[in-house]
Amino acid sequence: MIRIRDPLRRETVPLDMREPGKLSMYVCGPTVYDVPHVGHGRTALVFDVMRRYLEWAGYDVTFVSNVTDVEDKIIARAAERGSTEPELAREFEQVYFREMERLGVRRPDHVPHATEYVERMQALVADLVERGHAYVIDGQGVYFAVDTFPGYGALPHRTLDELLESAGARVDVDDAKRSPIDFVLWKSAKPGEPAWDSPWGPGRPGWHIECSTMSLDLLGDGFDVHGAGDDLVFPHNENERVQAEAAGHPFARHWVHAGMVTVGGEKMAKSLGNFTTLAAALDAFGPRAFRMAVLQSHYRRPVELGSAELESAARAVDRLDAVIRRAAAAGVGADGAPLDHGIVDAFRVAMDDDFNTPGARAALFDAVRRANLALDDGDTLAAASMLATANELAGALGLELHAGTGDDAEIDALVRERDTARATRDFATADRIRDALAARGVQLEDTPAGTIWHR
Repeated sequence: MIRIRDPLRRETVPLDMREPGKLSMYVCGPTVYDVPHVGHGRTALVFDVMRRYLEWAGYDVTFVSNVTDVEDKIIARAAERGSTEPELAREFEQVYFREMERLGVRRPDHVPHATEYVERMQALVADLVERGHAYVIDGQGVYFAVDTFPGYGALPHRTLDELLESAGARVDVDDAKRSPIDFVLWKSAKPGEPAWDSPWGPGRPGWHIECSTMSLDLLGDGFDVHGAGDDLVFPHNENERVQAEAAGHPFARHWVHAGMVTVGGEKMAKSLGNFTTLAAALDAFGPRAFRMAVLQSHYRRPVELGSAELESAARAVDRLDAVIRRAAAAGVGADGAPLDHGIVDAFRVAMDDDFNTPGARAALFDAVRRANLALDDGDTLAAASMLATANELAGALGLELHAGTGDDAEIDALVRERDTARATRDFATADRIRDALAARGVQLEDTPAGTIWHR
């Protein structure tokens, strides 16, 4: 049984699906006005790993993630660049999905765009107005009246009084609203901004109404899981929830929030100017190292993803590849070999416990350790079984294991040259090659089956 930590209930609960064996998941996607940073990469990977594991475990998963292609930041950036909002959004959407493809993040089953859903959003806003949960301010738009919804603040676990107090401390409170924590459903257009006709005048949807509308349209009432970064718990996710429920739609059965990437303990964000682009991280360390670094921390925890963490993850990936190279050199393959069910069970137990990827990673490296021990002993059957197990578990996490990339062939040739030098007792040449490889970050390990290397 898969159990997850549900932030709404503040407890770990069984993953209860609307339809047994079929899981519906909606994840808040990008607002496309700039290039993705490593925080976006971490969040996307968290949910990619969940999706992959659930499918590996036998579930039929429908995965939806949206694109916000009209929003204040897009409007401001387009004006700054002298571009149009659609042109800017298309450009950065392409950049986003190009980097996701590099990272090995599978494309969602559905990628709804906000601009495609304006008519449906208007229908939801009109329903809220009719039900008395929303009101119109001429020249400004339509707002949700928070005091009409009992239980507002449940997802962030804050009372209405606490939310009012924090809102009152802000300098940008709008005096026209009935309450400082009422939020916009439909924004009246300003000159030069993109706009759609509506019963409340030309304008555009508020940010929160987008995800409520798209998730319900594509997944239906009471879909199983809503995911996002934990910076979206409030106000975005809470506002999504209350809009839908106020209109009579059961919303997400479970919430899952990924922790933020931090820099010196502070959240990484474009607005803070402390972000590293995802492209730069992937160029420097590679997609597999980035995925490994994400797997090393539980998804709910904040994580540093700087050079030290990515270098460590790259070394871990090299250890995986090293056993593949060593097995290949010994003539051992994994095709058709049986899996080790003890290790597979340990992997499954870890992942079923709120997607505990550090525990799952430990099971993967246990298979690698045992493969090396079997190769030491010349036990090719056991080595093949452990290799097959490692390949199976790595695949469930979206990792590919392989024997060679980039300059690996050159390194292999140098290692063979060193082996020949050692065999002929030319230790000066052997030491020179070892030192040259070490300077490139390549470590050698002499074993009874021959020399293996890893970075």
